[in-house]
Amino acid sequence: MSLLSPKGNMPIVLLKEGTSETKGREAQRNNIAAAKIIAEIVQTSLGPRGMDKMLVDSLGDVTITNDGATILKEIDVQHPAAKMLVEIAKTTDNEVGDGTTSAVVLAGSLLENAESLLTQDVHPTIIVDGYRKAAKKAKQYLQDIADTVTANDKPTLLKIAKTAMQTKLVSKDSGYLAELVVKAVLAVAEKEGTNFSVDEDDIKVEKKAGGSVRDSVLIEGIVLDKEVIHAGMPKEVNDAKIALINNALEISKTETDAKINISNPQQIKSFLDEENKMLKSMVDKVIGSGATVVLCQKGIDDMAQHYLAKANILAVRRVKESDLTKLAKATGARIVTNLDDLFEKDLGFAETVEERKIEEDRWVFIEGCKHPKSVSLLLRGGSQRVVDEVERSIHDAIMVVRDVMEVPSIVAGGGAPETYVATKIRSWSKSLEGREQLAAEKFADSLESIPLALAQNTGMDPIDTLATLRSKQIKGEKWAGIDVLKARVVNMKSSDIIEPLSVKHQVVSAASEAACMILRIDDVIAVAKSAAPPPGAGGGAPPGMGGMGGMPPGMGGMPDMGGMM
Repeated sequence: MSLLSPKGNMPIVLLKEGTSETKGREAQRNNIAAAKIIAEIVQTSLGPRGMDKMLVDSLGDVTITNDGATILKEIDVQHPAAKMLVEIAKTTDNEVGDGTTSAVVLAGSLLENAESLLTQDVHPTIIVDGYRKAAKKAKQYLQDIADTVTANDKPTLLKIAKTAMQTKLVSKDSGYLAELVVKAVLAVAEKEGTNFSVDEDDIKVEKKAGGSVRDSVLIEGIVLDKEVIHAGMPKEVNDAKIALINNALEISKTETDAKINISNPQQIKSFLDEENKMLKSMVDKVIGSGATVVLCQKGIDDMAQHYLAKANILAVRRVKESDLTKLAKATGARIVTNLDDLFEKDLGFAETVEERKIEEDRWVFIEGCKHPKSVSLLLRGGSQRVVDEVERSIHDAIMVVRDVMEVPSIVAGGGAPETYVATKIRSWSKSLEGREQLAAEKFADSLESIPLALAQNTGMDPIDTLATLRSKQIKGEKWAGIDVLKARVVNMKSSDIIEPLSVKHQVVSAASEAACMILRIDDVIAVAKSAAPPPGAGGGAPPGMGGMGGMPPGMGGMPDMGGMM
């Protein structure tokens, strides 16, 4: 791209050839349009009556889901502004586990409403300032409306988990699955004074197609997708003493190449005998500790397997490091690196260690651990697609239960808090001077995009529903929201539709930050991607071949604009 010098004689080359630049209003319009498309994609999947999306990747693998974060992760978004909305969905999913669709819908609506202000010549910076003030106020109003609950109150946690799964494919089994999730989270929760902390990684989720969703079970221990390594070993051990070893039960190879010159067969035998003796001494150390089950992170030599089987010890090899850490928390064992350090006090305990057949695979179940600080959920479903969606639903439910245990405040669902906050922000916006007031009003309108989308997805008349909702809220019914299953506006608290306050805070923060960032962009400079070199060209073009990527001069074709929509 070249710019003419002031005299107009000599062009000054400023940007690389093939680079495109979009400035001012056009850049803003382009970015907002891309963000709106992303919001429209996920909008129809919001709420219990939301539709599912079928996503087919480049290999032909199919994903069927209505989880906002999964939808946006699976579709390969190219536009840079649209990527920002994908990022907020990912962040919301990692932080609070739920509300991903709401965050994207809200961000899309904030940008759409900002567009109408931009056409009225309101400066983007003023809109951003108004949005930021309104977002801060919105979080304050959400805090005011929230109810404080007891962190480990099981009935409340069950309602929270059920609400999270009500919007998913598993909604009809949400009661049964919520029970499993709450038990699992309460088992791994750590209490520090009056506060709880939950590490969701302590809940191992294994899935296997076959059976129905109701065949899913909670195991007070760990499930390993491995089998017992030797046919001569016991397939079940009761009152198991478990050794966790992250070293190989094998003869380690030397760092440098070594040769042994053997002149007669006797020397081969003594060499092999020495190897066996070393392996036997390793196994003897394990037997000496009193272990009846060995779970090893690395390999176990065939001869060591033979000795372990003779000692009636059940062994599993190549256990993942993450699983070994969970096993230590579940069984109380200490992970041992050096077999010389393995003593009885380092062993863990489980009532049963058993190999079971799950469909066509054999898995090892370590169950009945005393006060396990790590547990497993084994999920089942009619097909692989169903099991995958059950896993995503369970992830959301685990996260929202964790959110409430760590921040024990709740609000109603069904668009009630958004409508309440929108009403409050409208009256507060009148205290602002200048054009920021317009931005704050638009922020309130955007918040109502959530109940509006819920009403549309339910098949209700969106305008009538919003009018009813507003009038009930103004009369002081702060819990009035849309009961999607009954298709009417009711008190959401009595319908047991409740959500964590931290999810709502995250949705408002993530959406407003993304919208503000996109609004502040007034110049998009996209550098052309250089074409890949031809295969076998060693990274450069063949001699005498000019142009792009080894093509003859003039044959470069149109450059790829770096994914601009």
